Order: sequence, then C-alpha cells, then structure tokens
Amino acid sequence: MLDLNGSSYQLCDGLNRRSFLKLGGLAMGGISLEQLLRAEAAANMGSSHKAIIMVFLAGGPPHQDMFDLKMNAPVEIRGEFRPIATRVPGIDICEHMPKIAGMMDRLVPIRSVVGAEGRHDAFQCMHGWPTTNQPVGGWPSLGSVISKLQGPARKGMPPFVGLSPKMRNGTWADVGQPGFLGMAHAPFKPNADGTGNLTLNSDISLDQLGDRRQLLQKFDRLRADLDASGAMEGLDAFQQQAFGILTSSRLAEALDLDREDPVLRARYGMGSDLNAGYGDAGPLKNDYLLAARRLVEAGVRVVTLSYGRWDWHGRPHGTNFENARDHLPVLDQGLTTLLDDLKDRGMDKDVTVLVWGEFGRTPRINKKGGRDHWPRVSCALMSGGGLRGGQVIGATNRLGEYAIERPVHFQEIFATLYHNMGLDIDTATVDDLHGRPRYLIEHNANGPIREII
Repeated sequence: MLDLNGSSYQLCDGLNRRSFLKLGGLAMGGISLEQLLRAEAAANMGSSHKAIIMVFLAGGPPHQDMFDLKMNAPVEIRGEFRPIATRVPGIDICEHMPKIAGMMDRLVPIRSVVGAEGRHDAFQCMHGWPTTNQPVGGWPSLGSVISKLQGPARKGMPPFVGLSPKMRNGTWADVGQPGFLGMAHAPFKPNADGTGNLTLNSDISLDQLGDRRQLLQKFDRLRADLDASGAMEGLDAFQQQAFGILTSSRLAEALDLDREDPVLRARYGMGSDLNAGYGDAGPLKNDYLLAARRLVEAGVRVVTLSYGRWDWHGRPHGTNFENARDHLPVLDQGLTTLLDDLKDRGMDKDVTVLVWGEFGRTPRINKKGGRDHWPRVSCALMSGGGLRGGQVIGATNRLGEYAIERPVHFQEIFATLYHNMGLDIDTATVDDLHGRPRYLIEHNANGPIREII
C-alpha cells in the first residue's frame, strides 16, 4: 500500500488532494474513482491492452504427475496418482487438479517442452535463451523486452512487475533481468524486500521528494557526461519511472488486496505467507495470483511470479507425492479462479497465462520417494490471449523420458508470447550494448506454436 504519511498536500487551486477527491465523489453522485474506472471498463471505454501473467513453478514440477501420467509404465515410474477425465475427451490429467480438468476446453497443456539446461535458475523461463554465448550485459527477459518495445500501457504504471518475494535461494526469486537493455527496463519489484509496501518515510513530503529528485537528476546528468556506456542514462530513466510510480495511486491501489471483494478473494484461497518447502523458495500464496490480475487490469503489461517449491527429491523433506498433494490442490484453486476472474472481466482474450518450471523430473522414482532433475523434457500450461484451447500439444514415450511427438522448444513458447503481445518476431529487434540489433528469439528457431495461435 502506498503511504504518503496521510498527507493532504495542496493543489494549485488551494484545495488539498483529500478534499478534491471528496468533492469529486460528490460531483459524481458519490461514485468513487474505483467505481468510475470499473464502469468505464465495463462499457469498453477504457484502453484495453495485451498482457502476460507468467507463473514460475520454481524447482521443476513433475510432468508425469501433473499433465502426462504414465499408467502403463512400471510402478517405480508410474507413481501414486491416477488420471481423471477432463472437459475435453481424450485429455486426462492428475486427480489432484479437478478444477483445471473442468476447464480444459480453455487450456493448452504442453507435454513436450525441450531445451532445458537442467539446473535451478529462473533465467530460462524468463527469456528462453541458453546461457552460452550471451551478449555483453546478458539477454533481457520477456518483460524487459516488452518494456523497451511497447513501454507503459498507462501513466503511473510500470510495464513490467515481478511479484516474487525475497528468497534464500535467489535464483528462484529472479523475476527477470533487463540484461543489455539496462535498468530503465528492469522489473518493478514491490515484494523484493519482503514487505511489499510502497511507503514514503514519514519525514518526507511530496515537495521534498520533488526537490530530491531534481538534485538527483543534476548529479545524474553530471555523471552521464562522463559515462560513455549509457548506463547512467538508463538509471536516470529508471529513477523517473520510480518517481512516477511512487506519486501515483494506481499501482498502490492495485497492490492493495483489501480493496478486493472478500468473496472473490476467498475463492482464490489466500494461501500461506510462509516460504514453501525448506524455506528457500516463495510461498504457496494465491494472493499473488489475485495481485497479478489487479496489476494487469490497472495497466501492467507483464507480471511474473514464483509460486511454491517444486524441487522434490524426497525424504527427509517429504516425498514427491506428499509435496504434490500439498501443492497441486492450491494451484488448482488459485489458477482456475484467476482464469475465471479474467474471463468474467472480459480480459481473457487479451491476457495470456503461462505456468511452467525450469525442467521436468526423472521418470524413475528414487529410493527417497522423490524425482530428480530431468532436463530432457518438461511440461507447461497455457491459456487465454486468444489461444485455441482444448487441445494438448506434444507427447512423450511410454516412460515419460523424452518427446516423441511435437517437441516444443522454450523459444517457441516465447515466440508465442511475443506474438500474443502483437510483436512480429521476424522483424522486431532490440539493440544490444554495441548497437547491434538482436531478434527476440533465435532467428532460425521455429516461430509461435502454430497449433494454438
């Protein structure tokens, strides 16, 4: 919540801001600004925008215990779960995701994701490029590219927000780096300090903040004259964005979940504030999914968040199946409520939702009841954004070891995301630090997933 210390700073006509809002409410017959904006959106008077919500299942979810169950495999591979039928005949998924099964006509499970590197790191799910032969500064993430090419959708809102909280395992907390695009296109991270509050210190007024901003800009211009790399120019742009965010109420209101209908919030299931698993990953918290919808509705283009801990090697931290029985129903409730919420608000055609992790899990269950890292194949789930749901993409062999039908590379999924944002991957580029134009995906890679666009 943005806290301006309860200040009622003066407007140029002598009215303070609080009085202005009160008068504005009276002038509109007592209608609040939030009600007015909602009515405007309902009448399609607002400016709609394409957006992406990426849910990162940190640690690598078990593909064969979620969307690719292998009932004809030996028991040491098959595991403990049973499949259930979904709304689409012929597509079966895990018994612990009945709500997802009930809306399969709107979903696209991908059973054949390939190209993982096999180590714990969010980078691959944030930009899709390999770690080898990276350009100077590193590859920019999806959100940073969108920020660069499309900018803010609405004044006072950052184009790119990362909701993941601070974690002991920093690689899972990575919401996407700006890479060679620089700090001007870094994600805004309201939860990075573990508090999630946007607060001006009690001894700083808006006038003082403006004075400090001007002083910082003077120093930045001085340093920028000496900085040939352009980094200071990017930092100045980042500070300008931060100042605009801090003095705008739109972002703070979007992050204030107490403004949400309590009935809807209960449907999401708020989850726990405690970090999941061994305490080194983010919480299994469906409030983050609700916050993602509110942010997109308020004007953010890309929201990324880390959800739970999916690295289940087995005892003494619980077997793969014990952990899955805990995680899957919570994801099932939160994700389906998010998708219904987007649809109810008429946002589902514009907002693409992607759920995935950095790799899959071993077909064979280890002696501790867990599944280990398996980069050869993994899974993903997509919905919204105008995608043609009700179909499954790809298939693995009888043991879930490798893709035997329609392998889908990480970069194809990113190509699909960029396509849904209205970008032409054959022509769109961003310049690296040497001024060299770089395509958004490898130019010889396959394009968007043709079956679903």
